[in-house]
Amino acid sequence: MSTTTYNDDAIQTLEWHEHIRRRSGMYIGRRGNGERQGDGIYVLLKEVVDNSIDEFSQGFGKRIDILIENDRTVSVRDFGRGIPLGKVVDAVSKLNTGGKFDTANFQKSVGMNGVGTKAVNAMSSDFYVASYRDGQVSFAHFSRGQLLESGLDQTKEKNGTFIRFTPDEQMFEGYAFHMEIVESMIKNYSYLKKGLTLVLNGTPYRSENGLLDLVTENMSETPLYPLIHLEGEDIEIVLTHGNSYGENISSFVNGQNTRDGGTHLAAYREAIAKTFKDFFKKDYKPEDVRQGVVGAIAIQIQEPIFEGQTKTKLGSTYMWETEVKGPDGATHTDRGPTIRSFINDFVTKNLDNYLHMHMDIVPVIEEKIKASQAEREEIAGVQKKTRERNKKANVYNRKLRDCRYHFCDKLPKGKEDEREKTSIFITEGDSASGTITKVRNAMTQAVFSLRGKPINCFKESRKKVAENEELNLLISALGVEEDLENLRYNNIIVATDADDDGMHIRMLVVTFFMKYYPDLIRRGHVHILQTPLFRVHNKKQTAYCYSIEEKEAAVKKLKTGVEITRFKGLGEISSHEFVDFIGENMRLDPVKLADEESIAEIMEFYMGDNTGERQRFIMTNLRSEEQLEDVNI
Repeated sequence: MSTTTYNDDAIQTLEWHEHIRRRSGMYIGRRGNGERQGDGIYVLLKEVVDNSIDEFSQGFGKRIDILIENDRTVSVRDFGRGIPLGKVVDAVSKLNTGGKFDTANFQKSVGMNGVGTKAVNAMSSDFYVASYRDGQVSFAHFSRGQLLESGLDQTKEKNGTFIRFTPDEQMFEGYAFHMEIVESMIKNYSYLKKGLTLVLNGTPYRSENGLLDLVTENMSETPLYPLIHLEGEDIEIVLTHGNSYGENISSFVNGQNTRDGGTHLAAYREAIAKTFKDFFKKDYKPEDVRQGVVGAIAIQIQEPIFEGQTKTKLGSTYMWETEVKGPDGATHTDRGPTIRSFINDFVTKNLDNYLHMHMDIVPVIEEKIKASQAEREEIAGVQKKTRERNKKANVYNRKLRDCRYHFCDKLPKGKEDEREKTSIFITEGDSASGTITKVRNAMTQAVFSLRGKPINCFKESRKKVAENEELNLLISALGVEEDLENLRYNNIIVATDADDDGMHIRMLVVTFFMKYYPDLIRRGHVHILQTPLFRVHNKKQTAYCYSIEEKEAAVKKLKTGVEITRFKGLGEISSHEFVDFIGENMRLDPVKLADEESIAEIMEFYMGDNTGERQRFIMTNLRSEEQLEDVNI
C-alpha cells in the first residue's frame, strides 16, 4: 500500500511546453540522435516543411528554401501567404491552435491537430518565427517554448513564413542532421509536388513527372517492362515488375511518406492482384502476382488520420468524413467513399485499360506471374517436408522460446499496444540464447537459437534455402511464409558475438533477409543488437562501454582502482548484467536499405566470389591494433 499523501498538492498543471518535453514520445516518437530516419529531429524538420508544403498545395508559393547549418540548426523559408500577423505567437505556442482546422483553407494537409510547430518550439533550445504579409513582419523568439521576444515591424520581404530552430541538446543528446536522410526526404517532397522547387543548402530539387521520376530514379534493377504511370484526381500510381524477391512499393498521403503503409497501401496491393487476376481470367494467387512488384502510390484525402504523431501509417477508412447539420438541425456524419473502394475502382479501371492498350507487355507480365507461381509451389512442397521432419524431431520447440504476447486470448489491461514492442532475438548457440532467455521480457521478447553458421543464401537457390532446417524454422517463427503482413514480431534483432565468427553469422543472416525478405529491412523491422565491449569498474561504480571512446571516457571518470573487462561473446556476460542491455535502454543499429541501392550489387560485393576486390577494400580501410586500442586490457 502506498504511504504517499494524495491531496491537492499532488495535482499538477503543466505548461504546454513542459507537457511536450516530458511526453515527447506522444509527439515525435523516439528522440534519437539523428542516425536513424525515424529519429525525432527529422520529425521536427518535417513538421516545419509540411506547413510550407501545405501552402503550396493551396496554390501559394512555388519555392521553399531549406538551410541546415553545422548539421544542427535548420532554417525554412517559404513564399506562401504567411501566418496571420496577429496570431504568430499563438500559432507556435498554443496547443489546439492553427489554421488547418478550417478545411476551407487547408483541405488536404498532412496535419490537422495544431501541434506540429508547437512541438518544434518546445523541443528547441532556440526557435524563431517570422511572418511576412503585405509589407509587415510579425516575429517571435523562443527558447524551449518560453517566449523571449516578439514584435511587429515594416519589411520589404516577399510574403511567406520563416522559421529557424535548433533542437535542444537536452532532448537530443549528441544529435546531428545526416544530410543523406534529409536529402531523401526533400527528394520525396519534390516527386510528390510537381512544380514545387525545394532548395536544400543551395541545391534545387524539382520533379516534372511526379512518382514516375521517383520510381525511375530509385530503380536498382532493370524493369521487365516500361513503368506504368497512371494519374487521376487525388491519386497517382506507378507499377512495374523486376526479378527481385518481395515487393518494393512506396506510399504517400498528402505528401507525407507513409513508410509503414496503412489502409491505402493495403488497398493498392489488393487492387493490383485483383486487376491482373481478372485481366488474365485465371485464379492467380495475390503473392504470385505481386512477387517482384516495384512501384508507388500517392493519394490526397481530407483530414487524414495517422497512427501515431509521426504520421508514418495511415489509419483512415474514408476519403473524407465531415460533420454536417441536416434540415432538422441534427448533426450527422457525411462520408466519402472508402479508401479501399476508391483505390480499387481507380486501379481496376485504369490499369485494365492500360493493359488493353499496351498488349506488348501482357505476355511479359504473365510469364513473370507464372514463374513466381511455379517457384512458390515448388518451395511450398519442400518447406512442408522440412517442417514435418522438424516436427517429428521436436526441433522447433528447442529453437524458439516464444513470447507470451502470442498466447494471450485477451491482453492484460494497459498492454493492448504491446504489438509495437514485440521482438525476436536471433542468437548463435545455446549459451547466448540461454542468457537472453533468462532476462528477457517474456511478454514481448522471443528468442530464436541458431546452430552454427547458416548457409550463404546469396550463393544458393531458393529451393536449397527451403531445405535448410535453420532458415526454414526461422521463416516459420517469423510467420512470413505466405505474406509479410503476417509478421509476428515488430522487431527482428540479430544478436551475435562481436568476434569474427559472430560478424560472419550476422552477415549471413542479413544476407538471407536482403535476398528473400528485403521489405522487412525497408520497413525498419531488422536490427543489430549492440552489446557492450567493455566493463569498466572500481569498488563503487560500474560502466558498460560500447566503444573504445566510451571506455576511455569511463576510465577517466572512474579514475582510481579501475579494472577493465573485455567481453568477447554474449555468453560471457552474466544474466544480471545482460538485463540492462535488452531492456528500455537497449541499443539497436537498424539495418538500412535505401530504395535506390542495388541489393544484387551489395550482396555480390560482400558475399560473392570477388575475393580480390573485397581484400583490396579491407586493406585500404584497415586500421592497426595501435590505432584501435592503446590501453592494455
